[in-house]
Amino acid sequence: MKHFLRMLIQVCLYFYCKFLWRCLKFVMRKLTGRCELQRICYNTKPGASRTMKIETSLRDSKSKLLQTSVSVHPDAIEKTIEDIMELKKINPDINPQLGISLQACLLQIVGYRNLIADVEKLRREPYDSDNPQHEEMLLKLWKFLKPNTPLESRISKQWCEIGFQGDDPKTDFRGMGLLGLYNLQYFAERDATAAQQVLSDSLHPKCSKFSKAEWEKKRMDKAIGYSFAIVGINITDLAYNLLISGALKTHFYNIAPEAPTLSHFQQTFCYLMHEFHKFWIEEDPMDIMEFNRVREKFRKRIIKQLQNPDMALCPHFAASEGLINM
Repeated sequence: MKHFLRMLIQVCLYFYCKFLWRCLKFVMRKLTGRCELQRICYNTKPGASRTMKIETSLRDSKSKLLQTSVSVHPDAIEKTIEDIMELKKINPDINPQLGISLQACLLQIVGYRNLIADVEKLRREPYDSDNPQHEEMLLKLWKFLKPNTPLESRISKQWCEIGFQGDDPKTDFRGMGLLGLYNLQYFAERDATAAQQVLSDSLHPKCSKFSKAEWEKKRMDKAIGYSFAIVGINITDLAYNLLISGALKTHFYNIAPEAPTLSHFQQTFCYLMHEFHKFWIEEDPMDIMEFNRVREKFRKRIIKQLQNPDMALCPHFAASEGLINM
């Protein structure tokens, strides 16, 4: 009975707040002469703050046109904006900036949804050793990470040198499918110096020519000790869940002036690999058995950062400077 009353109160409170909010919107429109979309576009700076408010306003609208506008095809965005302007009785000649601002926001909103679909497609595609393209990508990964060391054979213990668990990496891609390989190759190719340094650090001291005592005596970089490729696949899982949950909207809406793409996602993965590597050193774990603890702490830190509407995780990739005050 108590549970039923609690549920009833929550439902009543929900509808009361919804009714109150609609009344407030009606009053604001009468006072300002502008609809909610206009107020958001004119009073909020471009980026995540504006786009997320526009997305919420469209999604929560009682109008079917506005509700479905967040999931239209990119080619239909311009026509959708015209329909919205007509529905809201807004003259585009008197309010030209509104159409421009809405277009920028819808490109980001629709682009984010499409990016989820693209990433999900890669994640669901298993690694196939009979597929020449998959095999070519895997061999390129080795060449990018170990340019001066030839791979003796496709099935080889050498794969452990870049952090795979056995002599055939295909078994390690089961959780994230091709997405894990795509991200690792992107990191190794586009940020080769950093990727090779992270790999080198991750191998010490277990694969170092120095003993642990010599390592400490020479005061070289701190010994790290984790499996590079496996951690990369794990960080891919982290990036994927941040994307699916919507946590990355803040980041992508701030760095992508239009639709976020797979490249933006891969750049974010590179950033997360950099940051996790530094975080692992700062945490100074006793051994790899502490990985889950360190990863969870790192995840919480990233999520906290993404709660800031002005946050851009990787400013060196940011396109936010190209945003104009639309």
